[in-house]
Amino acid sequence: MKKAIILLLSVQFFVYLGFGIIIPVLPEVIVQHGWAEMHVGGLLTVYALASFFTAPLWGSLSDRIGRKPLILTGLIGFSLSFIIFALFVDYLPILYLSRIVGGLFSGALYTAVTGFIGDLSSDEERNKYMGFMGMSIGLGFIFGPAIGGILGDISIATPFITSAILTALLCVYAYFVLEEPTKRKPNDKTRSIIPKGANVLLQHRVRYLFIFSFLVTFMLAGVESTFQLFQMDRIDITTKQIGSLFMFSGFVDAAIQGGVVRRIKDGTETTWLIGAQIITAIGMILFTLTNSLVFAGVALCVFTAGNALARTCVVSLSSKESGGRYGTAAGLTYSMDNLGRILGPLFFTWVFTQQANLGFYISSAIAILSIGLIVIFTASKKSLRHQEI
Repeated sequence: MKKAIILLLSVQFFVYLGFGIIIPVLPEVIVQHGWAEMHVGGLLTVYALASFFTAPLWGSLSDRIGRKPLILTGLIGFSLSFIIFALFVDYLPILYLSRIVGGLFSGALYTAVTGFIGDLSSDEERNKYMGFMGMSIGLGFIFGPAIGGILGDISIATPFITSAILTALLCVYAYFVLEEPTKRKPNDKTRSIIPKGANVLLQHRVRYLFIFSFLVTFMLAGVESTFQLFQMDRIDITTKQIGSLFMFSGFVDAAIQGGVVRRIKDGTETTWLIGAQIITAIGMILFTLTNSLVFAGVALCVFTAGNALARTCVVSLSSKESGGRYGTAAGLTYSMDNLGRILGPLFFTWVFTQQANLGFYISSAIAILSIGLIVIFTASKKSLRHQEI
């Protein structure tokens, strides 16, 4: 594999490792200081909000000035967010600021890395590389919470200091190793501001993939926010058991994206997306039938397999449908993902308070109905697949 690709995968791994590290530590920070528990959700939400509003701009900027400058900027900013959190862990307003900074620069990293991979790969290779990228993200989610829990026993600040150091070292390495891709050839249109660039894409069938991406993440965020509450009510599950289940499902995520997605042939993505949503719907129904820890783990793994397959396939297909504007497409996809992470927890937590099973039934229906978007996408002739805009 190309040295640049390996480095780019490392960047994604550390970004999501940093995101995962905060999951087991953040509630402890809030409880230790006696702050309202609502701030756990608040600190997670502002991260997603910052990414949502800035990722398309980063994507357009990466198309204009290059991938490498954005990656270096993102790594520096992401490292800074961890330093701020570690130094001001006793000051809630500053913690919010650190999460905003983290979300802001994670958007730069995601869009620049995805665009870079698009520049370095052919259509046939892109599924493979996007699969590896998905696997690196999955591994970050696997090891992040585990490392956060271990380092958090030393001190609350230790996980964040460690993440800051690792990200800073990665930035130095990237500075000397990464070379701006020669394939990227921006023209007048790719230099235009983001609303114009986004409007061009949204006039073509790739827009259905952006909506699909939102729904996939919307369901994922719903599971992440209500799964533990649901299983506590059903089987009196413990925090340690929840961590074990999510770690195991993370390996399933990585296996799907690293072992399955990279083998998907160019032109067959829509078939796989339809299959992924059917698997997702089955996983949602299995959640409602939970009667033991093992059954809960099986249901979570079935859901994870479908969701992981859908997430990575739609990113790859969106890139191919972007008319060469990989950064802008990645930015729009990333923003739709973040919109799902903003709205998903709020919606599904509210639904859970009304009726415990209802959220999973709704998600199952959404998964099946979203197949209609793929059907419409396939039928549409307004494609940018073989055009440069």
